[in-house]
Amino acid sequence: MRSRFRFVDLENQLYFMTFTVVAKIPVFTNSKYMDVIINNFKFYRENENLKIFYYVIMDNHIHLVASHEKNISRIIQNFKKFTAKEILILLKTDSREWILYLLKYYKKKYKIESKYQFWQEGSHPEMIINLNMLNQKADYIHKNPVKRGLVAEEQDWLYSSARNLYGLSNVFEVDQLEF
Repeated sequence: MRSRFRFVDLENQLYFMTFTVVAKIPVFTNSKYMDVIINNFKFYRENENLKIFYYVIMDNHIHLVASHEKNISRIIQNFKKFTAKEILILLKTDSREWILYLLKYYKKKYKIESKYQFWQEGSHPEMIINLNMLNQKADYIHKNPVKRGLVAEEQDWLYSSARNLYGLSNVFEVDQLEF
């Protein structure tokens, strides 16, 4: 079933997005899998001008607020395709057979181009329409690890832009919003 959420490629439009691993399989439990995401964030920022303002990488999903100057839907599609390929290679190298089995089992039948499906379809983009909504989404992103009981304070989660806001060492330097 296709999502009711769609990108409208307006110039520099902010979007809140969620990328979820198929069947919510907990893949991001080791830093090397999270680093695939971080390295691709860096690549798309440096080479495609993707702007990432807030993010969190959880065990089975990612939230972010991002924008692009003209074609964010294409950038996100490429990001998901490339990260899926890279993570599948790592899973095979690490002999994570149970995860590979589940990625194969939960693959949509009509997806015939691949043996596995890594990401659920869609990214559920929500256009950020005002400052209040932006603040609500940023708070939701940063509180995600706390809500799940993974850390006591939002800035304690290494794979989150909350660390940037608190001036702590971080794995990814987010873009700054200009008002």
